[in-house]
Amino acid sequence: MNKLSCGAVRDVKFFEFFRLVHGDVQHGVQRMGACAAGIVTAGGGESRRGRRNGMEQTQILTPRIGSEEIRRAAQILKKYREGKIQLERRIIDNEQFWKLRHWQQMEKEGRGGNPDDPQPTSGWLVNCILSKHADAMDCYPEPTVLPREPGDREEAAKLTRILPVILKKNQFKRTYSSAWWYKLKSGCAVYGVFWDAGKLGGLGDISIRRMDLLNLFWEPGVTDVQDSEHFFCTELVDDAALLRAYPQLEGKLGCGDFSVSRYLYDDRVDTSGKSLVVDWYYHTERGGRKILQYCKFVGETVLYATENDIAVPTETCVVGMDENGQPLTQEVPAGPSMAERGWYDHGRYPFVFDVLFPEEGTPAGYGYVDLCKSPQKQIDLMNQAILKNTLAAATPRFFIRADGAVNEEEYADWTRPFVHTNGNLGADSIAPIHTAGLDSVYVAILQSKIAEMKETAGNRDVTSGGTASGVTAATAIAALQEAGSKLSRNMIDDGYEAFSDVVTLCIELIRQFYSLPRQFRLLGRGGEEFVSYDSRGLQPQAMDDGVEVRYRVPEFDLEVAAQDENPYKTMEYNQLALQLFQMGFFREDLADQALRCLELMEFKNKDRLADVIAQGRTQARETAQLQARLLELAQVVDRLQGTQLAGALEEEFSGGGSGAPGRAASSRGSAMERIRKATLEAVRPR
Repeated sequence: MNKLSCGAVRDVKFFEFFRLVHGDVQHGVQRMGACAAGIVTAGGGESRRGRRNGMEQTQILTPRIGSEEIRRAAQILKKYREGKIQLERRIIDNEQFWKLRHWQQMEKEGRGGNPDDPQPTSGWLVNCILSKHADAMDCYPEPTVLPREPGDREEAAKLTRILPVILKKNQFKRTYSSAWWYKLKSGCAVYGVFWDAGKLGGLGDISIRRMDLLNLFWEPGVTDVQDSEHFFCTELVDDAALLRAYPQLEGKLGCGDFSVSRYLYDDRVDTSGKSLVVDWYYHTERGGRKILQYCKFVGETVLYATENDIAVPTETCVVGMDENGQPLTQEVPAGPSMAERGWYDHGRYPFVFDVLFPEEGTPAGYGYVDLCKSPQKQIDLMNQAILKNTLAAATPRFFIRADGAVNEEEYADWTRPFVHTNGNLGADSIAPIHTAGLDSVYVAILQSKIAEMKETAGNRDVTSGGTASGVTAATAIAALQEAGSKLSRNMIDDGYEAFSDVVTLCIELIRQFYSLPRQFRLLGRGGEEFVSYDSRGLQPQAMDDGVEVRYRVPEFDLEVAAQDENPYKTMEYNQLALQLFQMGFFREDLADQALRCLELMEFKNKDRLADVIAQGRTQARETAQLQARLLELAQVVDRLQGTQLAGALEEEFSGGGSGAPGRAASSRGSAMERIRKATLEAVRPR
């Protein structure tokens, strides 16, 4: 009883503690739009006041992170930014290509030609990105949680059902789409998976956001950001919002010397009234375990640091009874302090990098703009040359001798019927300037560059609904479409790996923060269903081998598949179902053979098809048993009454024999009539 009482109190008090440090104070950070939901506390050296068990307690904090540590962190941040300056320039340049503003970049390189020259922009590169993004969204992922231990099957099934709800509440489909736009352009998208204590009225929930790569900084040279010694996330926040949330920043804003690279906007963006807020993540070690630490600062002012949060929460536990039968209670530690526990229990940086084309020495790869910007430049430059030649040929120009007597203004004005001259007009006084037309080879080169871009990007005509020249057979067109989709399938599979990491972080946050039950509304074929879920099934499980009690943490694998198939896949599945029907897969007498054949096949919803065939087999066996019982009873009636009921039933059960449908129907009708008469005869009073 005492143990249960203590445990019950522990759950409530532990939640209250996390609500205190993750809840009300985090809400202000959420309002001001900081990169990661952080804890709002007083700066270093100030006291923390809280209420425990109806008593107000005050504990003086000894700051471990102060101005000196912040200055060192700022220097590390500058070094990290210097290491990715080329990446930032490339990202900004790629965004200009996406907006068809690349002539500005080419002019900076001295390749834009004369200012008065035409600057055509073709959309071949944009069309490539549009096609790849459509392929990705046609295969929007859906997770399936798989257990690693037999005892975790039930928990895995629950997670499989509630995780799509959590993703939907985060509008993850919109985030997924935005990430793919960013990844196709810049080569890498980043997801941030945080705990937002301001959600659900203070209960808290998971928050998933797409992060801007220009605002993230890591150790140069690492391939995996989890190997970086430090990780920084920055954001420009309005000064007024900062002062409302942190009054201690009065007079300390706008004095930082660190700046973040920005995109080239068409509209003027004023950042004069904003200050840079830095979220600093790093690791410490305790007992051989890596602990994720977190610090939020502006300039040299610490807004919150987990290493400064050394207050240990307590809880009331029942330890016994006194002589009067009243419970004896004792204040005991409810858990480690934030300095000892860390920001998140999983110990990882809460960021997932989704790379399109990997690149050695960096966690950020390159995208289709990097792959295709060179042929796009060449296409536009050749279009410029063709336009200049066309305009030159369409504009009449003349040679006029310096000693000629022609009035040039009147000659150039095509509305004048008369042109005045002085003296005799010689034959060589005026001569037209002939512009030579472009040879067909230049147009051929232009077409080859367009074909090169299509081939490089895998954006062939057949993948966009067109057909290759001379190809008319359906199988041949399908083969070409399959070959053209290889690049898309590869990049989608890589995106599924990043999605698995996002879902894994979600499960870890559920394990840490879902201490109280939450209600989820699930929609299925049977309508809506409301289920309750908490993290008890994810906590360490006791394992007693008879020698000692060990504990294991439930772990899971993830299987990711497309949630909604594209129309071509749907047609393919429908055609497969029709073929299986024609082959007799749904005949009850061939059910065993069909199931053995399905074991060697692999396609979507195979398990559902196998269940349908197995159900048909079971129903057929039950029907056969019922028919056999009816025949036995009919034979008994025939012996007692002298009727022919059994024969009529056999004929009915056999389907009326073979032959034409009309004959079979007629035969069954007559058989039923004989059964009716035989039954009436059997029950007629004697």
